[in-house]
Amino acid sequence: MSEPVFLRDTRGLSLDEIVALTGATAPQGTVRARHIVNVAPLDRASPSDIAFFDNKRFSIAAGKTHAGVCLTSAALAKDLPPRVAALVVREPFRAFVNVARALFPQSLRPSSLAPAGSVAGAHIDATARLENGVTVEPGAVIGPRAEIGSGTVIGAAAVIGTDVRIGRDCSIGSGAVLTNALVGDRVIIHPGCKIGQDGFGFVMSGGGHLKVPQVGRVIIQDDVEIGAGTAIDRGGIRDTVIGEGTKIDNLVQVGHNVSIGRHCIVVAHTGISGSSTLEDFVVLGARVGINNDVTVGEGAQIAAISNVNGNVPAGARWGGTPAKPVKQWFREIMAIERLARAKDGAASAADE
Repeated sequence: MSEPVFLRDTRGLSLDEIVALTGATAPQGTVRARHIVNVAPLDRASPSDIAFFDNKRFSIAAGKTHAGVCLTSAALAKDLPPRVAALVVREPFRAFVNVARALFPQSLRPSSLAPAGSVAGAHIDATARLENGVTVEPGAVIGPRAEIGSGTVIGAAAVIGTDVRIGRDCSIGSGAVLTNALVGDRVIIHPGCKIGQDGFGFVMSGGGHLKVPQVGRVIIQDDVEIGAGTAIDRGGIRDTVIGEGTKIDNLVQVGHNVSIGRHCIVVAHTGISGSSTLEDFVVLGARVGINNDVTVGEGAQIAAISNVNGNVPAGARWGGTPAKPVKQWFREIMAIERLARAKDGAASAADE
């Protein structure tokens, strides 16, 4: 990033402040007066930028960098030019993230179009209850008996349905729609999310499809973040639950009755079918499909573009279609490749 056009108001950090923040070790003779105002990759960094270097693959870029400060490991520090203040830390990228958070704290949640505490241009039902300090942007609609906690921002054209409750210090993005939902504190819901609509439930028959009433709720616990365009259906006969600290990427579909545990990661384009359960700390790669009534055990990881049809044990690493333990999946792929090579070789010999 050559210029922080949308995040201009950083005061910057001194080298000593960065050392204190990261616990880094600075080499002897490092100029302490350096002032850092921006973050950048190695190949684009200027003397007022901080970068990180945590992999030998980037040694060429590191050797040419003009970064003022670079967070790196003891083994890699020697590859940086003398003009760079090389700060040695155990986990360079984690330290870099902590510095970036300190430089740009306003980037950690979506910014508001309206002044803090403003409700101008919004439609707020007379029976809704908003604590002091709630910001409602123009065009938003707050329905009957909705409750919203202090410090929360409701984005432009967002819709908060009847009886919905939203906690404190939340951010509800523009165009989001929340119905039949209870939302905890410090939750970020990005623009265009649809939460609490009825799930896809029908009894199918040759004479037509009978719609099943969806009478549950969506419960979103504290510190959850939900990416743009994601849809989370309310429960059919039990609540749909998103556990504390879970992070969901853009364009994810969460079906009715799904239970997602604490601190899970769900990456973009994933679909989780009805009544499935993800236990705590599960990671789903991009475009994973989870079938109905499947349980993915605590700490399990599913590789991208996998299709999970059966229960996954806790701590397992699965991948493929249908998904299976990663080592088995890799062995099967290698076996197929060997068969293909053998067939190609036999065909070539026959042609001769």
